Amino acid sequence: MRLQGKSAIITGAVGNIGLAATRLFLKEGAKVLLVDRDTAGLDRAMKEFSANQAEALVADVAKEAEVARYAAHAAAKFGGIDIFFNNAGIEGPITPIAEYPEDGFDQVMDVNAKGVFFGVKHVLPKMREWSSMIITSSIMGLRGGVRSIGYVASKHAVIGIMRAAAKDAGPRHIRVNTIHPGFVKSEMLGRIQKRNTELGLPAGDAFYMRQVPFGIYVTPHEIAQTVLFLASDDSRQVTGQTIAIDGGYML
Repeated sequence: MRLQGKSAIITGAVGNIGLAATRLFLKEGAKVLLVDRDTAGLDRAMKEFSANQAEALVADVAKEAEVARYAAHAAAKFGGIDIFFNNAGIEGPITPIAEYPEDGFDQVMDVNAKGVFFGVKHVLPKMREWSSMIITSSIMGLRGGVRSIGYVASKHAVIGIMRAAAKDAGPRHIRVNTIHPGFVKSEMLGRIQKRNTELGLPAGDAFYMRQVPFGIYVTPHEIAQTVLFLASDDSRQVTGQTIAIDGGYML
């Protein structure tokens, strides 16, 4: 019970990684506020979880007022926040730079970068000393990527937000780190594969796995285990770090 007595917020809570983290946090004793803009997804998730430990709140992380609302709700409900898994994100358009639409770029930055910033802005002041914030970036936040300039830019931006927040939160002993998942077999990857196929580009599982020394997809549970480490007191001295969970892709 590594999170016994702790309270947590998880955004993007009904996605693959968000759900895996929610399950693990609850198993380890935390009380969790699930935040997502997918009302139906939250309803399905809450059928799985006990109302004594979990609560759902519909919010769009790209809208500051809604972020302020979920932050205030969590602080009032829990009396303070110990863990913030700032996880919500989208992939945005998959298209060559010359064809990349301005509105698509704006949308992905609004969710992936501004949504993270709003979370830091409104949740960090409500976090207890010796608490932990984990932000989801991507391996594409550590390197370049083709046909996804908005996504790559947003995931690099997240690292800057994390480092600024880690410096700011240091005197209160609040840890702030980013995780960088590799290839996860998910709905998001499925959409990317479909779009690349439409563009006449390699998109099969074998194409992706040739780039990974381990030769296998990362699972949401494996990512959640790293998030658990960062959320728990086991990571007491870990802050300002970028942690890849990628089967060796970044080697």
